[in-house]
Amino acid sequence: MKTIGMIGGMSWESSLEYYRIVNEAVRERLGGFHSAKCVLYSVDFEEIERFQHQGDWAAATDVLVDAAQRVERAGAELLLICTNTMHLMAESVAESVDIPLLHIVDVTAEDILTRGQNTVGLLGTQFTMEQDFYKGRLLDKHGIDVLVPEEEERKAIHGILYNELCLGEIRKSSQDVFRRIIEGLQERGAEGIILGCTEIPLLVDQADYDLPLFDTTALHARAAVAQALI
Repeated sequence: MKTIGMIGGMSWESSLEYYRIVNEAVRERLGGFHSAKCVLYSVDFEEIERFQHQGDWAAATDVLVDAAQRVERAGAELLLICTNTMHLMAESVAESVDIPLLHIVDVTAEDILTRGQNTVGLLGTQFTMEQDFYKGRLLDKHGIDVLVPEEEERKAIHGILYNELCLGEIRKSSQDVFRRIIEGLQERGAEGIILGCTEIPLLVDQADYDLPLFDTTALHARAAVAQALI
């Protein structure tokens, strides 16, 4: 079993889910008392959030590069950035270490294509929904067309993520907001919806929807276990 390296803390609520899922997946695969060999380096999200909203992506990249190198020195043999938004600097992080980085977009795309879909809706931070690092990779590398919510809807999602979910707050009113937005994307032609922020699965449940929801947290964590057990 390879040691999984995780850069977490963005936010720690979703990092908890990563830790839970990788260990559950190892137990499912190997049985008994087996659990994942992993190294988790958790950053201070206050610092990252400030850099994000200041648009200082260079400083944010420096933090993640340092974290990746710490994880590698601690013995990790593959690397996860446990957040969608910070894959904006995934290439810089990957170049800074000698262990492979498992990209969250690629494992999500694999599941989308396995289901025979080629048009999906994308929910996430405004950075993820509006910049090209995520949508562009889905289209250019995997041939998947991406729909995003309208501008006011994107602002609403962003606010819920940073003002509620990253602080551990789950509100019924926000579930209703997401439902309206998801239904709107479905009406526009989305065959499935990418939950493109690792906190969204804390609020949005597949059982409440009749179209596939792509839980990037679970897909990423389970793909890491599959790689670790090769």
